[in-house]
Amino acid sequence: MVNKKKDTTVIVGGGHAAGTLLTALLQKKYQHEVVLVSDEPHPPYQRPPLSKSYLAGEVDQSSLYLKPRSVYENAGQQLRLGVRVEGIDRYAKSIKLSDQSTLKYDRLVLATGSHVRRLKAPGSDLKGIHYLHDIADTDALRNQLVPGKRLVIVGGGYIGLEVAASAIKKGVNVTVLEAAERLMQRVTGPEMSTFFYAKHTAAGVDVRLGTAVTGFEAGDKGRVAGVTLADGGNVPADIVLVSIGVIPETTLAENAGLLCDDGIVVDEFTRTDDRDILAIGDCTRHRNLFFEKMQRLESVANAVDQARTAAATLMGEEMPYDSAPWFWSNQYDVRLQMVGLSQNHDQRVLRGTTNDKGFAVFYLLEGSVIAVDAVNLPIAFMVGKQLVQQRKSVSADALSNRDIELKSLI
Repeated sequence: MVNKKKDTTVIVGGGHAAGTLLTALLQKKYQHEVVLVSDEPHPPYQRPPLSKSYLAGEVDQSSLYLKPRSVYENAGQQLRLGVRVEGIDRYAKSIKLSDQSTLKYDRLVLATGSHVRRLKAPGSDLKGIHYLHDIADTDALRNQLVPGKRLVIVGGGYIGLEVAASAIKKGVNVTVLEAAERLMQRVTGPEMSTFFYAKHTAAGVDVRLGTAVTGFEAGDKGRVAGVTLADGGNVPADIVLVSIGVIPETTLAENAGLLCDDGIVVDEFTRTDDRDILAIGDCTRHRNLFFEKMQRLESVANAVDQARTAAATLMGEEMPYDSAPWFWSNQYDVRLQMVGLSQNHDQRVLRGTTNDKGFAVFYLLEGSVIAVDAVNLPIAFMVGKQLVQQRKSVSADALSNRDIELKSLI
């Protein structure tokens, strides 16, 4: 009897999506060869702590790993680390690697994630200007954060504010420059923006809104010494972190001729327009049964859920991805939990006040709850998840009335 040769599934990437897919395939007892290729030297790891607990020195590097490398290898999964994929030959069903070798695949999964958006401005190549996306970035930044140093953060989104909270606690002088009129404007409503502005300023962070950056000034030995502003002003700096968003990593997919549109386009089963290639995580623009339009989400929850769907697809199962997106951020003693997408809301309802220990904002569209932001109020987040998933219609009075238990609204 001749044993049939096992197919090979290659996963490209080393983040949460790739790691979750490896684990899901193990749990499902996937019978084919699995090879993960990542240009980083680490096994798949989680990125959220990079701007929080890992930057603060509260956890070590190994705690970031989703699993030790040995777990994958003992189960027969191969990890090719520190090697970059340079091209995909869809017709030969092979990928070219930076060590000049090639790797054949039967199924290919792209979990290439995203890369940081660079600020192209005079002086942007000076020493001391940082971006934060991987372990090496955090290591380099953390070494600079010593008491008395002046850190200027360009961008008032999640990561910039999380770094501000960590740095100010270390005795670093922190200035946040945000071009928009409020913090986290892209992802949350004005109540939350105002709350976090007050939180950061009370901690000693100099937050400047409506402030555009036009360049960087050089000091000694090619190091940054200041940040120049559109209004002609200058903010002195010893260290700069630029945190102005990310761009989906689609170069491999585009060069291979796969359909891309601000992300690799996939269906609700994570399939690209090539039946043998899937894509998951931050790099994708996907069909989610929860939304009418294609979405690109930058979140751990999306990476995990898409990875599980991809595992089902590889197993020949039909498990469409239709989860409500959710996000979180830790800043100081605040845990912000968010579910849904609030951008198109036509009504906001505040439960509690921003002076309370915990409060929440519910976002409605035509009477239905489409998103919830909860500060130190996990019950609002948990109930909100179900309200959003069900597209539940709830009155503003019921949402705001704290005498009515939130669980009763489900």
